[in-house]
Amino acid sequence: MEFPSKLIGDAVTEISRLPGIGKKSALRLVLHLLKQDEVITEALTTSLHRLRTEIHYCERCHNVADDILCSICQSPRRDHSLVCVVEDLPDVLAIENTGQYQGVYHVLGGVISPMEGVGPSDLHVDTLLRRAQASDIPMKEVILALSPTMEGDTTSFYLTKKLRPLGLKVTTIARGVPIGGELEYTDEVTLGRSILTRTEYPDSEE
Repeated sequence: MEFPSKLIGDAVTEISRLPGIGKKSALRLVLHLLKQDEVITEALTTSLHRLRTEIHYCERCHNVADDILCSICQSPRRDHSLVCVVEDLPDVLAIENTGQYQGVYHVLGGVISPMEGVGPSDLHVDTLLRRAQASDIPMKEVILALSPTMEGDTTSFYLTKKLRPLGLKVTTIARGVPIGGELEYTDEVTLGRSILTRTEYPDSEE
């Protein structure tokens, strides 16, 4: 694709690096920005720069945050004895959008995948176990809200073996979520019902 300006070409190249955006879509976005007031483009670049330089990750649950703790971990209205374990940030947003969950979260940052070389030490498992053993905020139940894939089930099984000896109730979201599907793409009604009708995670012997 030929561009009338190297500056336009450079902008198209960078925007097309974003997921789901090809060269043609990137070009439309660039041309749209050119037609806007300069202040709009400056506001966009400033917000993106601040996103990369000022964003924090909650030291307790690893969710995105503007401070040491995220707004969910800081909220006195949440049930801090109930912890929902998810793979990554989009899953937090998906569950929050259901409006059915009032506990807190723990973001693993991925799932166990031997084929990809990802083991428990590559995830936020240690901080989850420390939270489970902490006395200042007693944990009673852990909901494993991981995508129902082979990697998700492997991770759920591993976490169950680590958490049950600590005297915790370990549950999993109901299988209204399709097998092999990604949690963040599940519709809100199905995901909300899955949270409400969660079941206890089975042992391997069952």
